[in-house]
Amino acid sequence: MLSGRGLVALTLLITLVGGCTAAAPSPAPEAVLRPSWRELTLPAPPGPPGRLVLRDATVCAGRWYLSGALADPAGVTRPVVWTSADSESWRTLDFLGTTYYGERAAIYALGCRGDRIAMLGARSGGAHGNPRITQWYGGPDGPLHEVIAGFQLFGGPDAVNVARLAGGARGWAIAGNRLAGAAVWTSPDATGFVIREGLPELARDGRGETMAYDVVATADGWLMVGALSPADRLDRDALAWASPDGEHWTRLPAPATGEYEQFDRVALVGGVPYAVGLRGARFGAWRLVDGGWVDAGVFGSTRPGPVAWVAGLAVTDGGPMAVVSDGEMYRLWLMSPDQGWVTVASPAPMSAAGVSAAGVAGAGRRVLVIGDDGAGAHVWIMDLPAKHR
Repeated sequence: MLSGRGLVALTLLITLVGGCTAAAPSPAPEAVLRPSWRELTLPAPPGPPGRLVLRDATVCAGRWYLSGALADPAGVTRPVVWTSADSESWRTLDFLGTTYYGERAAIYALGCRGDRIAMLGARSGGAHGNPRITQWYGGPDGPLHEVIAGFQLFGGPDAVNVARLAGGARGWAIAGNRLAGAAVWTSPDATGFVIREGLPELARDGRGETMAYDVVATADGWLMVGALSPADRLDRDALAWASPDGEHWTRLPAPATGEYEQFDRVALVGGVPYAVGLRGARFGAWRLVDGGWVDAGVFGSTRPGPVAWVAGLAVTDGGPMAVVSDGEMYRLWLMSPDQGWVTVASPAPMSAAGVSAAGVAGAGRRVLVIGDDGAGAHVWIMDLPAKHR
């Protein structure tokens, strides 16, 4: 286990992209934050050894969580969640799995509210090899209980995917998609969810196909984000929905353009919703002000061909931090109050090829990043400099 505090140096690099002549102005300098990352060693969970699989990270009520699985040489996995009060010393939580797929799940999504945590797990199986979704809940000291649910709650012939979950004052919500379009699952206490699909405004209709990717609890209820594929053109527009109760939803579209745009992740920054996602050949951010989305900057670029996406979004004292896949590598970006979106040097190259994952979590000045390239998984931490507080 590594310990101690890391020192962070902020370096501004001026990068000249391409050739410059007297007739062509130089591009604007690119700000690069080069932190002192430290790699952590996680304790092995009880039971047979295996390869570490990491899928998600979050912080709630001052406690940090990491999730994933342990894979044996044959590729059989079992679920693992680690927790820490200081992001330095970690321990695993016990799982009380009761089903075949629950005992083999990889925990890919974490949500929390106060001292209650909930999570989603998946393991491919069945005749078609589709992901079999399992849902869990527990306290910060465990154990973690598997919720017994009917197959068609998360699966069945109408299933598409089950994406992210969040807890808040009104209970819990899961964002995902069914054949009818964007859908939501709700619960008062995370011990059992009810699916709500085909709802007006949320589901597809004559305006086009809807997709939901993330959800966050707000002071007024829920905010879910995703996209709309319009019925009259080959395009995608960023779209969000607000609801006071999980049953009645109002559309909150971003200003439509001719570019391919979508909201991938959403978080509250000082109580203000920020969404991050694709914006044409780059990534973009929006903030919700008085019921409308306004521009919060663009950053990075995507590679032609492969799919790009926002893999994680965290809130820190230095601003929102995103980890994105440009189709080749995972890269980190911080929204600095005085410099806009700033590149954050990664602790190591993080490939986005194949079965890979990356994530980010933050609290105060501390930032934690996970990376998993399918062959090995790593966890790093650093502290933002005071300038970014």
